[in-house]
Amino acid sequence: MLTYHLDTGAKIPLYEQLYRAVRQDIMSGALKGGERLPSKRKLAAHLEISQITVETAYSQLLAEGYITSRPRSGYFVHGQVQRTAAVPPLRKTAKQITSVIKYPYDFKTNIVDTACFPFTLWARLLRGQLTDRADHLLEAAPPQGVMVLREEICRYLAEFRGISADPEQVVVGAGSEYLLNLMIQLLGRENIYALENPGYPKLSRIFHACGARVAPVPLDLYGLRTDLLEQSGANAVYLTPSHHFPLGVVMPAARRLTVLQWAEEGQDRYIIEDDYDSEFRYSSRPIPAMKEMDHADRVIYLNTFAKSLAPSLRIGYMVLPYSLLEQFYHRCGFYASTVPSFEQYTLAKFLSTGGFERHVSRIRNLYKARRDSLLSALASSRLASFLSISGAEAGLHILLTVKNGMDEATLIQTAAEHGVRVYGLSDYYIAGQGACPPSTVILGYAGIQSADFVNAAACLEQAWCAK
Repeated sequence: MLTYHLDTGAKIPLYEQLYRAVRQDIMSGALKGGERLPSKRKLAAHLEISQITVETAYSQLLAEGYITSRPRSGYFVHGQVQRTAAVPPLRKTAKQITSVIKYPYDFKTNIVDTACFPFTLWARLLRGQLTDRADHLLEAAPPQGVMVLREEICRYLAEFRGISADPEQVVVGAGSEYLLNLMIQLLGRENIYALENPGYPKLSRIFHACGARVAPVPLDLYGLRTDLLEQSGANAVYLTPSHHFPLGVVMPAARRLTVLQWAEEGQDRYIIEDDYDSEFRYSSRPIPAMKEMDHADRVIYLNTFAKSLAPSLRIGYMVLPYSLLEQFYHRCGFYASTVPSFEQYTLAKFLSTGGFERHVSRIRNLYKARRDSLLSALASSRLASFLSISGAEAGLHILLTVKNGMDEATLIQTAAEHGVRVYGLSDYYIAGQGACPPSTVILGYAGIQSADFVNAAACLEQAWCAK
């Protein structure tokens, strides 16, 4: 006899509870194909419910084809919907396959502290734009973005990055990935693109997805090796010269001039400069952009507001050389703007009123304090004797080389067992390319409160120090 626990106090009706229970037994194989179900009277008496409840549940199962009815014989499980061990299970979704583990301390590198977002000011500016620009907000924005935002970006670049640009050179888009897709269409899929190795994990995948070839080029103490760039056959190179991700290398002026010379000497060679976190330098003035030195107009400057405001805003921009403008209008000018006018006008006002500069100054101090708290916690722990720290001068992450005899995989696993998630440097190398420094992990500190670093370091102590 079928036995189910039916909750008379639940919001779900009893007949639906019974229907779901029987259906689950049919799908799991607990009820076999062709097996006879109890009569309505007997099942109602057994479960101490009304026959109408059983009849309603059976009717729903019958309507959906889970059971069949035979005159004067009763109800039977339909054999063709039976899932047995021989039948492969339905494919699970990515959400079901991926078990989401919550770590007390997760040193992610791809987040910022969203609590720092200036919600009050942003809401006030947005309301102001709803009033002042009501006639324009619902109009389609120009493909390159609204003019007032492009003008403000040019002003900001001139004042804070030393870059002279005109609004017609600026293209606003929904983040760096979208802009990279435009860039590849603009420069050509048939080209070879040199990429820093290591670098952004998704970068090579984006280029491959667009049908472009990539040439991984390793780094030395001064950034991308220009001798290997020459040998790569590339006619475009993607760089993070002011603060390499993830190694933190700053490309000095001499090396920059060599790369610029490489671009000038070849026909249609270009440099893609990603200036992704130029606002976050703690011990000196921000490093000038490579675009500032670009007298031959060969640098495509790329930046976003992901680190300085929030990744979810999906607002980025690129500054194109004049030599590519006509080509851009021809190849990409038909695309609609991918950033809503609401956000563009609000961001423009945020820039023009000085709100962005004040916000960046505030969060720079906040992240500097978090970096200092992390470094202090590590220095005060037993870890200090076998740690080598690099990349702390700028950005929102540091690198730890751990000299305790553990390899990278063991460092990550043991840290996870103690509630701390760290990330291996090897994940940032293009598969099969380049030699990764041993036992090195990355700690992003933007998403962790300063007060938590002592406990996080204590957990790493337990994981990495000999008992």
